[in-house]
Amino acid sequence: MFEPELFPSASALLPLPPGVTWLEGFALDWEDALIGALAQIIKAAPLRHMLTPGGQRMSVAMTNCGSLGWITDRHGYRYAALDPDSGRPWPALPEVIRELAAAASLAAGYPSFEPDACLINCYAPGARMSLHQDRDERDFSAPIVSVSLGLPATFLFGGLTRRERPQRLPLAHGDVVVWGGPARLAYHGVAPVADGRHPKLGRQRINLTLRRAGPLNLNGN
Repeated sequence: MFEPELFPSASALLPLPPGVTWLEGFALDWEDALIGALAQIIKAAPLRHMLTPGGQRMSVAMTNCGSLGWITDRHGYRYAALDPDSGRPWPALPEVIRELAAAASLAAGYPSFEPDACLINCYAPGARMSLHQDRDERDFSAPIVSVSLGLPATFLFGGLTRRERPQRLPLAHGDVVVWGGPARLAYHGVAPVADGRHPKLGRQRINLTLRRAGPLNLNGN
């Protein structure tokens, strides 16, 4: 009989930067409730391909839930309380997502995380996310909680400058990555997603990125 310690997990083999925790399979206990909640969110606020300020169509389809939603258009990157497509508030943050975010942040050493924004990214095969920093939030003291569902993906986690070569984290369905503190403004992205079919989510990868974004500026942007 094989000893489990002879086969360490992928996360145990990589020296992650201070402030970063990779929780393999952590979201699986919430799997069915998460998938049901996502279906309701997407029904109320459908996925869409937003434009960058430079007018480029993003390869990743997006929507949001929570009191604030991250958006991009020719006016820039920002958070907004209303869905620009419908003019209505974003769907409320489901309790299952709030509970998962709190449990993951606590496990990573960041207690009392209360997200007010959840960006939902949907990657079809071939879609990618270039290296970027999450810096549109008003408070960098809270961590970021990222939940992976569906197809596997290679998460690129770099340093505080774009020049630093990123680590490659092979994320699977149910994995959660939490980063904050000295890593809060690290560059990160996603390599092009390989084709495949997940038994519950089909030919897609869904990522939930939870942040503490508010409050909004007085002009609502």
